[in-house]
Amino acid sequence: MARNELRPVVTLRSTAGTGSGYVTRKNRRNTPDRLELRKFDPAAGRHVIFRETR
Repeated sequence: MARNELRPVVTLRSTAGTGSGYVTRKNRRNTPDRLELRKFDPAAGRHVIFRETR
């Protein structure tokens, strides 16, 4: 399975400042802006917003 540029791998970093992150893929046609997801931050012990870093 070839990797293409339509669904690149992106890194999500916590906005709580703990430095924890997630790795996911996104569709650039559907989401051209930076991705923001609310996920669990184990260092903070709660759900926070994770933003895409480049």
